[in-house]
Amino acid sequence: MRHHDIQIRVRYSETDAMGFLHHANYFSYFEVGRTELFRAQGGDYRAMEEGGLFLVVVKLDCRYRVPARYDDLLTLRTTITTATEAKLEHGYELFRDGALLCTGHSTLACVDRTGKLQRMPAGLLQMCG
Repeated sequence: MRHHDIQIRVRYSETDAMGFLHHANYFSYFEVGRTELFRAQGGDYRAMEEGGLFLVVVKLDCRYRVPARYDDLLTLRTTITTATEAKLEHGYELFRDGALLCTGHSTLACVDRTGKLQRMPAGLLQMCG
């Protein structure tokens, strides 16, 4: 599975004074998308972290097109765009009623408990391939 869709409803506390989804919250949504994609593939972040490996964000961007508003029901599509021993890249598309609101990208690296770079585990790469 290389992509996964989830639905997210914009909560009041996530909006700014104009009633728009605050720009920082898009990144939180992207994290939910990554986690749920990993879970749908059979992955378990908790078990991986208990085993001493962590996926850390090393690059993250978002291109805003149309704002989301309080109580909008959104669909977030998270796609694995690149999976190598050195990095894992995701793409994001956020929709409301089929209209594209934003796109984003992230790059993750695998590190140990001390923050030292590690190769992506073979099992993780298999899931992502």
